[in-house]
Amino acid sequence: MPPRSTRPAIPLDDDDYPAYTMGRAADMLGTTPAFLRALGDHRLITPLRSEGGHRRYSRYQLRIAARARELVDAGTAVEAACRIIILEDQLEEAQRLNEELRAAHDTSGQSKSSA
Repeated sequence: MPPRSTRPAIPLDDDDYPAYTMGRAADMLGTTPAFLRALGDHRLITPLRSEGGHRRYSRYQLRIAARARELVDAGTAVEAACRIIILEDQLEEAQRLNEELRAAHDTSGQSKSSA
């Protein structure tokens, strides 16, 4: 059977692929398009735009939006929820870098003491 389309296949495993329209993303999260726009206004997520100018969200962005929704549902203001998530991300990155530096230090310390 010939392929149905000559368009390239959607990268299904790519978390950054902007596959979801604003309406679909809002439905999946059980929220409104206005909530997603607010997350963009607070620079938590920046959706890509289709050729027609419509917002498109990736799975990664939807996970971030879902975390924001959890915080907002628990009574946190949208702006504060966005800041919390940004700080959580920065902390996670700092901890990852710390671990890498410790591992590099431990490796270089072992080779010096072995010599």
